[in-house]
Amino acid sequence: MTDDGVGPPPSDPVVFLVNPASANGSTGHRWPELAHRAAAVGLEGDTLFSERPGHLGELARRAALDGARLLVVVGGDGSVHEVANGLAGVDDPPEVAVVPRGTGWDFVRTFGIPKGIEDAAAVALRGSTSVVDLGVVTYRAWDGSEGRATFANVASAGMSGAIAQRANDTSKAFGGKASYLWATLAVFVRWSATQVRLDVDGEAREGRMFDVVVANGRFFGGGMEICPEAEPDDGLFDVLTIGDVTKRDLVTTMPKIYRGTHLPHPKAELLRGRVVHVDADEPLPIELDGEQPGTTPARFEVLPRSLRLRVPAVSGERSAPGGRATPDRVS
Repeated sequence: MTDDGVGPPPSDPVVFLVNPASANGSTGHRWPELAHRAAAVGLEGDTLFSERPGHLGELARRAALDGARLLVVVGGDGSVHEVANGLAGVDDPPEVAVVPRGTGWDFVRTFGIPKGIEDAAAVALRGSTSVVDLGVVTYRAWDGSEGRATFANVASAGMSGAIAQRANDTSKAFGGKASYLWATLAVFVRWSATQVRLDVDGEAREGRMFDVVVANGRFFGGGMEICPEAEPDDGLFDVLTIGDVTKRDLVTTMPKIYRGTHLPHPKAELLRGRVVHVDADEPLPIELDGEQPGTTPARFEVLPRSLRLRVPAVSGERSAPGGRATPDRVS
């Protein structure tokens, strides 16, 4: 990093972490072209390709331990998720930049990171650094053992886990928004609210719910601004409970969710806290950045200031989450 926090000096080792399966497999086929376009704006480095689910995290950890100072993630929300998990526990981890190549692009929306290859590469090269929170979750894995994982954007327990699974099982050929919208409608008609027990920093709630959303970022589900006031650098989760909603509630509220204007709502409640416990009479699927590793009971905890992320610079100031400028700069 330079003293003013903008852009890596030429001596900083840069490593591209590429998920070739992202964007319905087009990333792998188009990588020579994409790499050339990134190099045209000055962003060059070694390239590592993932070969299987979870592999990108292994590559991120290896690159960090080998001295990389900037990891450029080329992929979607799942790719960012893998890299965040791969860097967990690494002393002095490298900075992370994202060249969005998935279908949902939910993680980057909060920070205003552009989708175009040249613009995203310019942010990676000359953007500012925002130090943001992560979350860590303990849960019941599908084999019955205790699992533990990190998430960067949004986690949840309930119907959204099944929605994410259904969306991931489709080709997403029509894009993330259409895939998640269709999956939401398809899952909702068969889903029933469950008796849920929730604790947020000692504040308890219990009742029939469709979902509990534990948000670090603001967007999930292919562009739904589910927690529009979430700040990924405030050391707190925004926790949204979704009660026993009807089909009419869903139809009338869904357009508002995409605009971030759905709150307040009589069947939803927003809480904030550092530690969240969720349990239910029946195990509920959990979702972490679009991945489904297991079920409740689950414990979510904030990991403050754990990820150094390249974000768009704003007129000599650090770009805060959501594109708002703030006078301090992280260097």
